[in-house]
Amino acid sequence: MNVRSFFDTNIFVYSFDTREPHKADIALRLILEHAEAGTGVISFQVVREFFSVALRRFPQVMQPADRERYLTMVLQPFLSVYGSVSLCLKALAIRSRYGYQWYDSLIIAAACESRCSILFSEDLQHGQIIDGVRIADPFLNS
Repeated sequence: MNVRSFFDTNIFVYSFDTREPHKADIALRLILEHAEAGTGVISFQVVREFFSVALRRFPQVMQPADRERYLTMVLQPFLSVYGSVSLCLKALAIRSRYGYQWYDSLIIAAACESRCSILFSEDLQHGQIIDGVRIADPFLNS
């Protein structure tokens, strides 16, 4: 797997979802493949959103040591996009042109800014290409 790929928050969330084990398996496989290859990318927004969900909605709350370990061992190696004016300007342009909500536009802009070929997300339009980034829902037909 040599393709730089951006991961939306829902991929990490599904990797913990015991209610949907098939989606959890797919999410975990994607994360592991891209972690091993060094091709996975996320923005700081994904880190914030993941912990917002993990600390409030997971059936079993992550313990402090597990949260820190997940941050440093899983999320940090993927993390390469931080907030900037250029990221916001790109997101505003995407929002205007494609009609996505603000936070979705930021995710797409981060994928574009980090020169990813694929954006894995269940929440966006599967197959759409925005500035060279193809949106892919890894859970379709699975």
